[in-house]
Amino acid sequence: MPGSVNGVFNEHVGRVPVAHQKQWADETSALERSTIIACEVYAAPPPRELTANLTPNPCTRPAVVVRFAAMTTTASTPAAQHHADGHSGHSAFEDVNRFVRRAAKTLEISDDVVSAIVACEREVVVSLPLRRDDGRIDVLTGYRVQHSQARGPRKGGIRFHETVDLDDVRALASLMTWKTALIDVPFGGAKGGVAVDPRQLSEREHEELIRRWTRTMVHVLGPHRDIPAPDMGTTARTMGWLMDEFHRLEGFQPACVTGKPVALFGAPGREEATGRGVVQIAVAALRADKRDVQGARVVVQGFGNVGRFAITSALERGMKVIAVSDVTGAVLAPNGLTQEDTLASSVRELFGRYEQLDPATLLEVECDVLIPAALGGVINDDNVARISAPYVIEAANQPIVGGADAALHARGVTVVPDILANAGGVLGSYFEWTQNIQEFRWSLERFRDELDARMATAFNNVYETSRRYSCSLREASFIVSVGRVVESFLLRGKVI
Repeated sequence: MPGSVNGVFNEHVGRVPVAHQKQWADETSALERSTIIACEVYAAPPPRELTANLTPNPCTRPAVVVRFAAMTTTASTPAAQHHADGHSGHSAFEDVNRFVRRAAKTLEISDDVVSAIVACEREVVVSLPLRRDDGRIDVLTGYRVQHSQARGPRKGGIRFHETVDLDDVRALASLMTWKTALIDVPFGGAKGGVAVDPRQLSEREHEELIRRWTRTMVHVLGPHRDIPAPDMGTTARTMGWLMDEFHRLEGFQPACVTGKPVALFGAPGREEATGRGVVQIAVAALRADKRDVQGARVVVQGFGNVGRFAITSALERGMKVIAVSDVTGAVLAPNGLTQEDTLASSVRELFGRYEQLDPATLLEVECDVLIPAALGGVINDDNVARISAPYVIEAANQPIVGGADAALHARGVTVVPDILANAGGVLGSYFEWTQNIQEFRWSLERFRDELDARMATAFNNVYETSRRYSCSLREASFIVSVGRVVESFLLRGKVI
């Protein structure tokens, strides 16, 4: 073992329930490796009180210190260094921060304040031993990044995906800070995840993984501290398991997580909120330019929760969804999909009803509104010239990367950024959180009316800001959100 922490258990590092320590010890010992059970990564210079507790070798790289919660060793491996650094090369986190700095410059915010608001407040990286159904033990890496609490407790989803890494989670946590400020709800930003392919998890493995993640992260979670929600690869049922595990450790607090099943303290309307919000934003964008909503042709990339409910909401508003794709394929429906089609489990089930399409060309289909609602990075320097839609609504997180955003703006394409377009999910989570705290459930009609009105208000605010500063909707979104976060940050007296 390269080095160990001499029993560092304090409120900064957190706690590991005694009942779980031996279980974790047994499983990690079986791997014959030193496993990091819970750690927090801090930028240099390392706190003196922390390095004093590390023997004999605080860290192989002096610029990074790892704080440990239990049975841990110093991070001297290349993998640990990767977790501390995030991506080598392109950084999604820096992509977000560039927009923050640009907005701050427009608002004439000082550099020292900008440095404070772009930094993540806490980054937790955990090792999660998972016993597979066949008896194997896999060691997975989990994350929780808390970006800001300037405007309230942190809020953000938990993602299960094989490509999850620290830089991506940082970027998504940062986006949540700006997103919650943009729609004016009392939250800050956070994000979590596990680097795992959820399709390779059995139901038991999925449940054990989220419970283990919760046990390891419990010291940084809570209804007024950090409230998780579902994201890619996780579901309402996943959040139910998380809530149950949290209750075992901390007592009954249903507001500890949102996106739960309706029968388990969830909110009617929360499941559809992100997709419904996306379409409400699309409608507002069309109306702002005096374009017809009725009959507008829509293409949706993604047939998961967001894409499916976006299609449902678009059809309810008289729009025509002419193409859709997911991991199983793509279809082209010139006369439009029907509400019955949204009940299909995957796009593959629609193959017999509509013309099959190469998924790689879906984004290039001629339409009025393009909604990328799957993975990030799908519109890039390689294909941006072939995007023909005059409106792109970013239902996914960061679907437009590199120089593609500037290229679309230069061509006059209206791009509604993710921090606005998919904010219906966090707005719905706010409604659920509020109801849990008040112990009073709203009707579905009230939920939808509140969601539609507040999404429209948020868009109109951003649209007017873009006109005032002669900038894109993305830049305007950051101008609004950065201004709000900085105001709260300064009022709290955090700058010395």
